[in-house]
Amino acid sequence: MREQFKSNGITMFDDHEIVRSATIAPSLAEAIRESSISIVILSKNYASSSWCLDELVEILKCKETMGHIVMTIFYGVEPFEIRKQNGEFGIAFNETCIHITNEERHKWGKALFDAGNIAGEDFLRWFVVFFN
Repeated sequence: MREQFKSNGITMFDDHEIVRSATIAPSLAEAIRESSISIVILSKNYASSSWCLDELVEILKCKETMGHIVMTIFYGVEPFEIRKQNGEFGIAFNETCIHITNEERHKWGKALFDAGNIAGEDFLRWFVVFFN
């Protein structure tokens, strides 16, 4: 069962049992729109999930249209790899894009480019600073 937690305007989902599909669940899209902040953790395998890519598109749409705050954390991947979809990240992205339209690929690629341009934190440096 999926649980939703709300506190001080922050919504967090435990989505371990959501059935994965080509598009994000309407309730999750609604939760993204109702939130004011999203934290996106970008890893080498992030682009292997069409679900994550669709969520990112929705998050960045909210950033553009509603002033949604988006924070990025780069976990074992550099921002330029996200922007250019290259390296191991690019391999995962290309595999995810095999059976989709060029329009969908372009939409995801633009979202990744935009996310890679958001000043973020390198997880390993952040972890060392935060916990030391």
